[in-house]
Amino acid sequence: MHNQDFFLQALIYLGAAVVTVPLAKKLGLGSVLGYLMAGIIIGPFVLGLVGQADEVMHFAEFGVVLMLFLIGLELEPSLLWRMRRSIFGLGGLQVLITALVITFIALAMNFQVNRALAIGLILALSSTAIVLQTLSEKGLMRNTSGRSAFSVLLFQDMAVIPILALLPLIAKLGQPADLSETALAKVGNVASMPGWLQLIIIIGAIAAIVFIGRFAARHIFRLIAETGLHEVFVALALLLVIGIALAMDQIGLSPALGTFIAGVVLADSEYRHELETTIDPFKGLLLGLFFISVGASINFVLFIENPLLIIALVGLLIAVKFIILLILGRIFRLKKGYEFLFAFLLAQSSEFSFVLISFSKQNQLFDDKTAAMLLLVVTLSMAISPLLLIFNDKAVSPILARWQNKLEYDEVEEQENPVILAGFGRFGLVVGRILLANNIKVTILDNNPSNVEILRKYGFKLYFGDVTRPQLLETAGIKNARMLILSMAEHDEALKIAAFVREKYPHVKILARAKDIFHVFEFFKLDVRTVQREMFESAAELGAKALNELGYTKYEAYRATRTFKHHEDSVTDELYRHWMEDRNEFIRETRRFAEQVSETLQTEKNFSIHDSDCAWDVDTLKDEAQKNIPKKQQ
Repeated sequence: MHNQDFFLQALIYLGAAVVTVPLAKKLGLGSVLGYLMAGIIIGPFVLGLVGQADEVMHFAEFGVVLMLFLIGLELEPSLLWRMRRSIFGLGGLQVLITALVITFIALAMNFQVNRALAIGLILALSSTAIVLQTLSEKGLMRNTSGRSAFSVLLFQDMAVIPILALLPLIAKLGQPADLSETALAKVGNVASMPGWLQLIIIIGAIAAIVFIGRFAARHIFRLIAETGLHEVFVALALLLVIGIALAMDQIGLSPALGTFIAGVVLADSEYRHELETTIDPFKGLLLGLFFISVGASINFVLFIENPLLIIALVGLLIAVKFIILLILGRIFRLKKGYEFLFAFLLAQSSEFSFVLISFSKQNQLFDDKTAAMLLLVVTLSMAISPLLLIFNDKAVSPILARWQNKLEYDEVEEQENPVILAGFGRFGLVVGRILLANNIKVTILDNNPSNVEILRKYGFKLYFGDVTRPQLLETAGIKNARMLILSMAEHDEALKIAAFVREKYPHVKILARAKDIFHVFEFFKLDVRTVQREMFESAAELGAKALNELGYTKYEAYRATRTFKHHEDSVTDELYRHWMEDRNEFIRETRRFAEQVSETLQTEKNFSIHDSDCAWDVDTLKDEAQKNIPKKQQ
């Protein structure tokens, strides 16, 4: 019967995720909100398919531990050292200031001093799970605001254990007779030891993690990898993470922090990518379960009893944290709208708050009603967090973009250069360097402030600006320019610019970067015919190298690739015509052309090398010709 209950619960959780998460992603709401919706629907206050989700939540919190391990694998120790200012400066100030402000607000609401201080410390933290999942989904981990948010979260993870140690001491302010070493022991056995001994144990544990990751783990991973048994490698990876998490928990340190350190130590290991691939599915599933359990734990009965009070408290918490984070973002020079994204990212409460509130209740800091109220506020703030980010993307960012267009973009000097290059990232940088190396005068525009700042250090003269603004193009000299190169990654924006320039300045030759064949067709519709698919040439070159490794001579590989590219270029116009007229015919013709190029390559493979005037290398041409002589004589 117990097994049946387990399988039924698993079926309900997984079924809810499979239904709601893709729907939420389709609607642009993100996976986190989809998981939360799933939890609300199956929870005890809607369909009642599952009861209280406490047990599932404690199990699923291991997903946060796995996530910190994977984040650590992405960060080299040198990068972490460079982030020390934002970790301890920005992170430390955020926790301290937020805790003090919330404490004063709680005092104004007639809470006792010890309770107010506990509330301040608990609500100062933000959700590691929600923020890092969101950063990962949106590709913002290397963004300025993303790294700042990660720094704050990392400091908060380190602060959880001192807060746990402080809560019994705070409780003694109100009830000195009932709380002593017993309460301290609840934090962990180490917490009741002398401070110097705690420090030695903590340093020893971290040193052991570094030693295991730097020396022992590599040899063990190599031995297991040599067996060729992937399932044993998976078991070893989980054993490493679970072992470190358990050890950290036993000595009173955050399990997530311990596994993060292990990840950083293994960041330059040759097994890093294999570890990422192995751990990631477990992380994703457990995090999904965690978010579902958060949604299922929302106490709608308490909310219905005091809806205005709960809404006011949640709104006050988010507003206070948002304002503090926004101010700190400005102080630490987060500009160009990043400070708003940073503030929205961290404005909610933390999953660690569930543990801290429960622990405070055990220490008689909170009664049942206060604890339930705080849990509801924490849960709702986490549930609202994805909506805040959507609000930032849809409402705040566009307004800031228009405002910054007027105030914060570079003032572009009047230019008369023949070429304007829009976008100077990894694609545009190559194009620009070729032109500059040939003494072509180029006006370079880019809308990524970090990119502009870095490339200016290397001597490139480029301007930070939004190329979609007609005023910027006119100032950059589009009227007298001969060519506009759209090498930007924002594909939809590139189409808008091409349409504008084609209409207003038809004499300007437009060259464009395209995402794929369908993006090429969109440019064709605007009569922009010089279009380069961003990955086509590099992929073709890699294909040539693959043929060479498979036994083709270098010339044969070059010739096959050249023929393939020539065929692609020659049929693009015809495919575009079919795409415009009949999509079914387009699919049929695409398949026919694929068969045609295969036949062409097989035929060409038997041709003599002398039939071609496009040998890639003179010496190779001679060598190949010599090899072919005996065949001809035969």
